[in-house]
Amino acid sequence: MAKKKYDTNPLDPEFPQKAREAETLNNLNAETQRFPFAAPTEEQTRKFDDAADFASYSSPYDGQNVPSNFSTEHLNADAEDSSNRKVTGIGLPENVLIALPYLPFQIGLIAGFIELFLVPKSETKVRFHAAQGLAVNAAILAVAAILKFLGHITDLADFGNRIFYPLTIVMLFIWTIKAWKGKPVHIEAVDDLTNWLDEKIKPRG
Repeated sequence: MAKKKYDTNPLDPEFPQKAREAETLNNLNAETQRFPFAAPTEEQTRKFDDAADFASYSSPYDGQNVPSNFSTEHLNADAEDSSNRKVTGIGLPENVLIALPYLPFQIGLIAGFIELFLVPKSETKVRFHAAQGLAVNAAILAVAAILKFLGHITDLADFGNRIFYPLTIVMLFIWTIKAWKGKPVHIEAVDDLTNWLDEKIKPRG
């Protein structure tokens, strides 16, 4: 049987000799290559010592500590300006007119309507809070009326009304205080009604 050129049959008596010759040939033709040398860069790994200042690598604001460059002076100034500035058309301080529409017991309902009727369109901030206060007071009255009506049918609605009404009074007082202090008050649930009231109730003149 004729042997092939690369016959590696281990039963071949000449196999060990052929294997050694092939290995020697490969070693002679092989060339060892070095990896290219990497020049040091600024991105090299830095090793911290025991006295390393890890605070310098922390986030500038972690949600707990106020950054040193943060100032609340402009917020206080805005609140002060709101209490001193008189609103065109009524002559009362801006923060008072912003807070009145959120008062409970239908006071805010009446105040919001009067403000929308008297305050010009140029006073957008006052008109927004007037419309929003009027809207939230109207929504509270509507829900309370529905719960009161359903209370004649089911005790569950009557129980819900006894919880809903006191809770809304507390929320209205909170919104009144926030508005008076110049803090933002946005009641997303009545956005559509707020915009509709601001558009439909035109100021006199």
